[in-house]
Amino acid sequence: MRHKKSVPNRSFRVADQIQRDVATAIRELKDPRIGMVTINSVEVSPDYAHAQVYFSVMVGDAEVSAAALNEAAGFLRNGLFKKLSIHTVPTLHFHFDKTTERAADLSALIARANSVRAKDE
Repeated sequence: MRHKKSVPNRSFRVADQIQRDVATAIRELKDPRIGMVTINSVEVSPDYAHAQVYFSVMVGDAEVSAAALNEAAGFLRNGLFKKLSIHTVPTLHFHFDKTTERAADLSALIARANSVRAKDE
């Protein structure tokens, strides 16, 4: 019983470690197409073959950054071999995470609605 419970925790630990290591490695990349990127989350497949890496961009173009990150995925994955102590190091797939962008848009909408309401009162 105990073994089954530890497996999901291990998956989260591996995803967390990948998130930290990839974030560090991206800072060392010299590709100017990669803007100021933040790794928001990592989801690892149950067999550890693939990792979906979700990022946001503070400065730069999201599509250009995604293309550059996916081109560098093999290089970044090779860096993980040295740091992760698992048999299979997942193939990395980078995706632009629109949630932070949507949150900023919603905050702006709420602020605008509140300022209009304040003027009406």
